[in-house]
Amino acid sequence: MNMLTLLIFVPALFGMLILVLPSAWRNSYKYITLGATLVQVILSLWMYAQYKTGAAYGGINHEDQYQFVQKLPWISLNLGAAGKMQVDYFVGVDGISIMLIVMSAVVMVIAALASWEIKTNLKGFFALFLLLDMAVIGVFCALDFFLFYLFYELMLLPLYFLIGMWGGAKREYAAMKFFLYTLFGSVFMLLVMVGLYLSVTDPATGSHTFNIVQMMNPANYQADSIFSIAGHHTLLGLPARVVGFIVLFVAFAIKVPVVPLHTWLPDAHVEAPTPVSILLAGVLLKIGGYGIIRICIGIFPDIAHAGAWWLGLLGVISILYGALNALAQRDLKRLIAYSSVSHMGFVLLGIASQTPEGISGATLQMVSHGFLSSMLFFLVGVIYTRVHDRDIYSFRGLGTLMPQYTTFVVIAFFASLGLPGFSAFVAEAFSLAGAFKSGTTNGLLPQWMAVCGSIGILLSAAYFLWTLQRMFFGKVLLKGAEEWKQALHPLALNEKFALVPLALLALVLGIMPSLVLSKINDSVLALVSYMQNVIQ
Repeated sequence: MNMLTLLIFVPALFGMLILVLPSAWRNSYKYITLGATLVQVILSLWMYAQYKTGAAYGGINHEDQYQFVQKLPWISLNLGAAGKMQVDYFVGVDGISIMLIVMSAVVMVIAALASWEIKTNLKGFFALFLLLDMAVIGVFCALDFFLFYLFYELMLLPLYFLIGMWGGAKREYAAMKFFLYTLFGSVFMLLVMVGLYLSVTDPATGSHTFNIVQMMNPANYQADSIFSIAGHHTLLGLPARVVGFIVLFVAFAIKVPVVPLHTWLPDAHVEAPTPVSILLAGVLLKIGGYGIIRICIGIFPDIAHAGAWWLGLLGVISILYGALNALAQRDLKRLIAYSSVSHMGFVLLGIASQTPEGISGATLQMVSHGFLSSMLFFLVGVIYTRVHDRDIYSFRGLGTLMPQYTTFVVIAFFASLGLPGFSAFVAEAFSLAGAFKSGTTNGLLPQWMAVCGSIGILLSAAYFLWTLQRMFFGKVLLKGAEEWKQALHPLALNEKFALVPLALLALVLGIMPSLVLSKINDSVLALVSYMQNVIQ
């Protein structure tokens, strides 16, 4: 079996094991889930170590440059004189996807450790958790659009139930809102996928194909097809390729999320249990950024180039709007949710620059934010599990009561606000450098966008430091008085096991960002070169 296929389906195997075990063994479910995620980490790290670099392994629009590839016929339908319909099980990775797979595998371990707080219906929770794990890894590996869409949609079901059944007081509302937002984007994505299938032919077979890599080659589009670059088809009064790009971008922008498509996120985070919040912020948001790079820019580079100014503007609005909203929050979890909106704005700004620096910064930001947001939401869960309160003004002087906990909070806050020496600093600096360079070289983004992005970093320092001052410094003053003092006990062993690796990763990637950049560089250069060739 291919290593990538093993990585994808290991969670499903462990999930089936949980389903067949009797309820009397319910205490073992969390250990089985943790074992599944640890196996994934080991496999992903082995793939990272074996991943080859060099111009010959850029991937992007060259099928033979992807690594760990497995391509098998999956669905075949004879259409008579019209040929046949072929859907392949086609998986493979390039530099961008391999880093997101490693990040996702690590975050899954953290979420599995956070899941130990779940006390009801353990079989259902952990089975859905592992189903979501499989779908997430599948999205990052799929190179066939049909397979990609299958994994993309498969994420909806477990997330809906994980929020709706194990969430807070308004869990049904939050789950429904998340489901409807995401489904709205993905239903229309299905229509564009079918249009692309009917527009593209595989040069090897002469049949229509769902192959994402083949969709990136303008020569594979039939001259009179709806999405042909040279075609003049219109939809709703706009060129068909513009409509296709917008539909796909909206679908992925909901996931990122990009303002104004972000309103599901704070509700989902606040109501979701801690492990699901970790998965939402650490992994699900990155699928949106990955989809924009792989699908939107990969298949519609001409439209992405023409609309770069608008993409950059949405990125800047997300950065500033998310940061200003975070400043206004009393609920610690909602504050971190809005900070995620702000920090993911740097991803969109970097992508919009369409420079090697900007796209490298965007990818590094996705990896960095995956670790840091997981750490932040885990830390919120530590407090909430003990006293069932997240109001910032309910706490004061926590640094005296919980010194170890406060140490991790300080690391997470300073790393997230972009302090030099931590991963977010390098990522955001590269994204801003790409935006500045874009204004002077290709003229896509005005330099004021990079200036506004810098203001976003200043605002993030404001809300993180203000929260630190209100909750952790000064005289001990708790809403629950003596009862809370007893409940706010030191960190447990499983909590330390989760927090220490995340803190180390934030520091190591800040000191040695080449651990990520060396793997993604060839793919980023291949993407920029491909875009320039198509546009010219």
